[in-house]
Amino acid sequence: MKKILLFSLLFLFSLTPGLLAQKTIVVGTTSGSDVDILEKAVEIAARDGLKVEIKEFSDYTQLNPVLAAGEIDLNAFQHIPYLEEYLKANPDAKLVVIGKTYVSPLGFYSKKIKSLDELKKGDTVTIPNDASNGGRALLLLEKAGKIKLKEGVGITPTVLDIVENPLEIKIVEVDAAQTPSTLDDPAVVAAAINNNYAQPLGINPSKDSIFLEDANSPYINVIVAREGDAKNPDYLRFVKAYQTKEVADFILEKFEGSTLPAYEYDK
Repeated sequence: MKKILLFSLLFLFSLTPGLLAQKTIVVGTTSGSDVDILEKAVEIAARDGLKVEIKEFSDYTQLNPVLAAGEIDLNAFQHIPYLEEYLKANPDAKLVVIGKTYVSPLGFYSKKIKSLDELKKGDTVTIPNDASNGGRALLLLEKAGKIKLKEGVGITPTVLDIVENPLEIKIVEVDAAQTPSTLDDPAVVAAAINNNYAQPLGINPSKDSIFLEDANSPYINVIVAREGDAKNPDYLRFVKAYQTKEVADFILEKFEGSTLPAYEYDK
């Protein structure tokens, strides 16, 4: 009888592992504002019985490969154009958006001038060297009237798409994480810096930038999953926890309007 009972228990446990321990959802991200917001979302998700772990990566270019490889469950660090460019280059990755998060306007910053209008002939500016953020910076330079790009280049132009550069601005492409440090280079007059690298340094885009994207930016950040997990109920519960008024209020208060919720919520 004891042997039968033991066998029955083992069989039950093998069929219902969820009764023994709930799977922890691992969300990959970069350091800085992404972690701050995710921590708030994790707190709310915990009230719904979800176990979520945040895994930080210093190199954001690894976040899509490790998600595709199954080493993490979700990632939350990138905007839609970056994901689209990644999937063009890596069509086998099979990654999909399962939720919108926030918008962080890209800005130009400087320790030498107060406006891009002060740029002089031959000045050097730095921009991120990845296709999406580099193109985003070039579009911002065009909006400021400093360069002109080919028509129809979309949202991922490159320096090769510049057709007019009256000031002969030298545009140097560097790793996105290194753009803040270039501000201390005597040769660099201005740098285009992503919010997730500006915020940890105490740089407030709305106050410290010399030229900033407006609220109509197409660069909405998202939560991404593997295609086969797009309808995973626990992952969608986490998205719901993120897309709450509590998280929206946290974003607006902490970042003083320099980062904005990109989802609908009950105000």
